Amino acid sequence: MLNWFKNNKKEYPDFWLDYLNHFKSKKRTDIKTTRFVAFDTETTGFNKKEDRILSIGAVSIIGKTIKVNQSLEIYIEQDIFKPETVKIHGILKHGSLEKISELEAIKLFLAYIKDSDLVAHHAGFDKNMINEMLLRNNLGKLKNKFIDTGHLYNKSKHIIYRDNLKEHYSLDDLCEELNVAKTDRHTATGDALITAVIFLKILSRLDKRKNLEWDYLLK
Repeated sequence: MLNWFKNNKKEYPDFWLDYLNHFKSKKRTDIKTTRFVAFDTETTGFNKKEDRILSIGAVSIIGKTIKVNQSLEIYIEQDIFKPETVKIHGILKHGSLEKISELEAIKLFLAYIKDSDLVAHHAGFDKNMINEMLLRNNLGKLKNKFIDTGHLYNKSKHIIYRDNLKEHYSLDDLCEELNVAKTDRHTATGDALITAVIFLKILSRLDKRKNLEWDYLLK
């Protein structure tokens, strides 16, 4: 029986094991010096099972500074394509952009994020899309912690304004609320950068009121 379990134990590629190794000794450090990664995906639609990721954009944030020169931009070759979504993301099926396979995209993305805490707007959607891509390629799910800028923004609102809170804030809403330029909106890299700026503005608001702790950001 023991041999049966050994023989049927799933074997993962080295790049996935390297990713997992980052979490073995992960310790929380000061928020002001830790590394966050703001990221965004552009997809063929909103169904995590049927739709596919066309591009991923990511930028690192270290010491409350956005490292624009360390950004990541990936375009992915997909068999599934919906022409009606081109007007949103601008990615053509046979355009001039250099595209790579899902597996190569996964390798680049995991090597970039490592064990960083991930920041996204409506983070649940991007998380689900990435996880489905991982599962399609016989890998596990992301181990990173996630911070949703929409949820975090609600926490930053003063108690006297709580009656005016929305259940759903679009990225455009937060750009207007926080006076953030919408540069390269609806591109994965552009939206990742916008999300990073929004995240730092919200952190600044929260930091004025309390000594920020990890649990407050993540819950």
